[in-house]
Amino acid sequence: MSQDSIQISLAGKVALITGSARGLGAEIAKTFSRAGAAIMITDILEDLGKATVKEIEQAGGRAAFLPQNVTSEADWESVVADTVATLGGLDIVVNNAGIEICALVENTELEDFQRILDINVSGVFLGLKHACKAMKPGGVAGKGGSIINLSSVAGLRGFSGLSAYCGSKGAVKLLTKAAAVEFGQLKYGIRVNSIHPGLIPTDMGTAVIKGFIDAGLGADEASVQAAFERGTPLGMIGEPADIAKAALFLASDQSPWVTGAEIVVDGGTTAT
Repeated sequence: MSQDSIQISLAGKVALITGSARGLGAEIAKTFSRAGAAIMITDILEDLGKATVKEIEQAGGRAAFLPQNVTSEADWESVVADTVATLGGLDIVVNNAGIEICALVENTELEDFQRILDINVSGVFLGLKHACKAMKPGGVAGKGGSIINLSSVAGLRGFSGLSAYCGSKGAVKLLTKAAAVEFGQLKYGIRVNSIHPGLIPTDMGTAVIKGFIDAGLGADEASVQAAFERGTPLGMIGEPADIAKAALFLASDQSPWVTGAEIVVDGGTTAT
């Protein structure tokens, strides 16, 4: 069988993707939809979320939108229940929602540090908690499935100006591994993996570049981006589709023996 004949399908599956009104989350949602999944878009950005749903539907897919603050346990409870009721199940959860704050350690406000941990870490923890309750045997969905947590290369190595972000994404990496071990040992049929993107040209990626400049770690956007490119063995910045394709593999039945893994998609940045 040639490689060209192997296609990844999510037909019959339901995916809930947080923070998917735009950026990486929206790209993952569209990619999953093209593979046949029904998509629940959740975000605090309602207008953009509904626009993404409309784009998916115009392309022939099935999608819905729910507003969600990932730091709210009540929101998680209702979003999971409404996804199952609206779309008929829950097979895939992508914990994508997150924020980035760029500042030197000495200039980072405690309030900002706590906020990034709340969204990036507590939001993922709550996603793991309520997804597993629904997806495990006896849950309202009950067929097992795949949970994918968006971490970062900043969860694998340190970067000046990103101490709070690095701390949060490092926590996501080990939350992922602990949940993967636990769910596996308990025979829940739920795989849990993390994806670690390098710099991607999304709104957050642009904010990282501007944050480096504001923190005095770069002269201008062109020089900061050039520095990132020089630090990447492939010599180029990635695209949202690169991350979505990795998520598609982890979400699918093509990865039945992959759990607790950290999938690095960074053009070789962390290999140097």
